[in-house]
Amino acid sequence: MQVTETLNTGLKRQIKVIVPASDLEAKLTERLFAAKDKARINGFRPGKVPIQHLRKMYGKSFMAEVVNEILNNSTRSILEERGEKAAMQPEVIMTEDEAEAEKILAGAADFEFSLEYEVLPEIEQKDLSTLKITRLVYDVPEEEVNEHVEQVANSARTYEEKKGKAEQGDKVTFDYLGKIDGEAFEGGAAEDADLVLGSNQFIPGFEDQLVGLKAGEEKVITVTFPEQYPAAHLAGKEATFDIKVKAVAKPAELELNDEVAKQLGLESLEKLREVVKGQIESQYGAVTRQKAKRQLLDALDEAYKFEAPSKLVDAEFNNIWAQVNNDLARAGRTFADEGTTEIEARNEYQRLAERRVRLGLVLADIGEKAGVQVTDEELQRALFDQIRRVPASQQQQVYEFYRSNPNALASIRAPLFEEKVVDHLLTVISVDDKKVSKDELLADDEEGEGEAKEEKKPAKKAASKAKAADEAGEGEVKKKAAPKKKAAKDDAAE
Repeated sequence: MQVTETLNTGLKRQIKVIVPASDLEAKLTERLFAAKDKARINGFRPGKVPIQHLRKMYGKSFMAEVVNEILNNSTRSILEERGEKAAMQPEVIMTEDEAEAEKILAGAADFEFSLEYEVLPEIEQKDLSTLKITRLVYDVPEEEVNEHVEQVANSARTYEEKKGKAEQGDKVTFDYLGKIDGEAFEGGAAEDADLVLGSNQFIPGFEDQLVGLKAGEEKVITVTFPEQYPAAHLAGKEATFDIKVKAVAKPAELELNDEVAKQLGLESLEKLREVVKGQIESQYGAVTRQKAKRQLLDALDEAYKFEAPSKLVDAEFNNIWAQVNNDLARAGRTFADEGTTEIEARNEYQRLAERRVRLGLVLADIGEKAGVQVTDEELQRALFDQIRRVPASQQQQVYEFYRSNPNALASIRAPLFEEKVVDHLLTVISVDDKKVSKDELLADDEEGEGEAKEEKKPAKKAASKAKAADEAGEGEVKKKAAPKKKAAKDDAAE
């Protein structure tokens, strides 16, 4: 087998390979002899079939197997011999001439093909201890904990029947039927819906028109869906709702005590405070980590400058671009609606794709050198978390898909590996903790750089909002169900 490098420019490589016809013939003969003892052909005793007869019957199919075997083995062996790692599976280029292909299968011509690929760039090792970030930390005051405890406990509040008119804070039980242009629309009807007035669970203007109604009364109200309502077919449209009030109830006095905590599934008020405080700190901690990670990625982006494999960048861009367009389509928006153009957006996301690929290679290199690994237990736990997001009837099917598809399983492993590398880096680089107020911690990084800044782009912002609304499972009329008693930590997480 003759191997010749025909292109070596930047990360691009092209290798020409020639396998002499004599080598093909030798491999074919080897296969024919191996098949001789197994072949069962009418007119011949087992093991007595002439090689030429076997060749006449199976020569082309055997030679096709030989060619495929050469392609599979030579790609791997050539990369190993050259000490290169391909960014993606090398592209194989062979003759498209049918006559030439027939000669190869007949063993009458050399088999020539080329491999085209990009190599992974060499990443220069940096002194990571020189990287510096400032981690923003917010200490949750007791007053905020108390406020959240009261909000959580409020879900256990009971209501007493009321004879008079509904006021803010009262719970109204009612039937409704929504219509647009006189026609009922999907998702716009419900019976015995519960709504606490002032909770802002329904679209703007809906709850205010229930104030003053009494049990047994009926009313037709008119509202307009927000322009950026997740359901595109309702966004910006005026609708009427036929309302029939079933009952009005006023809130009973709320006392914060152990009994309230027990109604929420906890043994005491102190335990309730502990759970709520832990949830709040976890939420702010997630923001702290996300902002620290953004700073870290920006620092790495500044420190590591090298050419990223174009094929990887193209693949990343195509994923981003498809998501952006799908999200905008779901929201019924266009790039013009977001104050940009398609060309500007493409350029922005192209830069983002390049950054992500480069940082992905950097994190992979750092993680490999640091010995970072994702354990089977961690992968299994993440897989089960993923499966729990789909309906129970589909969970086994999804599980089998991931277990039998290495690429799909790798898509779960990758973010786990990245987070573990980030954890490692935060112990290596210089991190200064800075105490800040809640507003400072939660403030948008409008002037930030890199990916943090890219996330603020108009199209991305609108698309993300649309996706978030869609994933939240919002109904056609109400944002979520009426308040019900639930575990304290669930309420705190909201």
